[in-house]
Amino acid sequence: MDAADTGPDLDGRASGPSDPDDLADPALVADLHVHTTVSDGTLTVDEVSPTAREAGLDWVAVTDHDRVHPGLDAPVVERDGVRIVRGIELRVDAGFERVDLLGYAVEHTEALDAEVDRLQADRRERGAAILRCVEDRLGVDLGVEPRPGIGRPHIARAIEASPAPYDYADAFEELLGDDGPCYVAREVTDLDRGVDLLRESCAFVGLAHPFRYDDVDAVLEIARDLDAIERFYPYDRRVDTDRIDRLVSSADLLATGGSDAHGRTLGSAGLTAAAFEPVRERLPDPR
Repeated sequence: MDAADTGPDLDGRASGPSDPDDLADPALVADLHVHTTVSDGTLTVDEVSPTAREAGLDWVAVTDHDRVHPGLDAPVVERDGVRIVRGIELRVDAGFERVDLLGYAVEHTEALDAEVDRLQADRRERGAAILRCVEDRLGVDLGVEPRPGIGRPHIARAIEASPAPYDYADAFEELLGDDGPCYVAREVTDLDRGVDLLRESCAFVGLAHPFRYDDVDAVLEIARDLDAIERFYPYDRRVDTDRIDRLVSSADLLATGGSDAHGRTLGSAGLTAAAFEPVRERLPDPR
C-alpha cells in the first residue's frame, strides 16, 4: 500500500514535496544527499556547515554529481561542529535505464579518479554543445563557460536570467528536457563498473531515490545487491515506503536519506538519531 508523501515517517523525514522554502525538521540529525557549486548546487562547501547548523543537523553528506568535492580532504571531516561526509552521486547505465548510485566516505583511488576525470570531460563537452544549441536557437549570449561539474540546471538558470522569455521550469520543459531540442546525452559509467569503483573507494554504496525511476521493480533489484537504499527522500509523488522497508529488511540494507538539496535549504529530508545510528557505524571517524 502506498504511503502518503507528506509528514514524518518512521524514524526519519519521509517522502514529501521538495519545496526549497520548507523548514527543516528539527528531529533530523543527518542529511546524506547534498549538492554544492562543484556540480549543480548553489551552496559552496564552506557554506555547508553553517547552513547545516541552522537546520539543526550534525551530519551532512556532500554528494556532487560524478565528482568528489576537491575541498574535502578526508572521507569524513569536521567543520564547526558539523561532520561532513565526502560522497559522490554517480550516474550509471543499467541497460534498461540510467540510475544514480550514492557512495559515502570516499577514499581516492586511481581508478575512480580516472573515471571522474573522464566524466567531467564529457560533461564539459556536453555543456558546450547544449550552450551552442540554446544560444543559436534563442539568439542570446548566456555568458556561461563550460567547466567541470556543469549541468543542465546551470544552463537553465542562465536562460532564466537572460532576455529569453523562459523561466527555469520552462527552460527544461521546452529546451533542455530529455525530449527537448537542445538535449544532449552523456556517456555515463556502466552499472557493474560503477558499483565496483565505488565499492573499492567508499565505506558503503547505495541507490538514490528509488521511486524516481520508470522501472521501479528493476531498480529495486539493483538495490538488493548494494549496501544501502535511500529511504527518506522529498518525493513529490506517492511512494510505497513499506516496500522499501521490506527490502531493507530482507536484503539487510542500510536505510539512508537526504534532501537532495540543490538550493540553500538542508534537512527537508534525512535521518533522525535512531535511524542514523546503523549508518554511523559504517562511517569512519572524522580526520
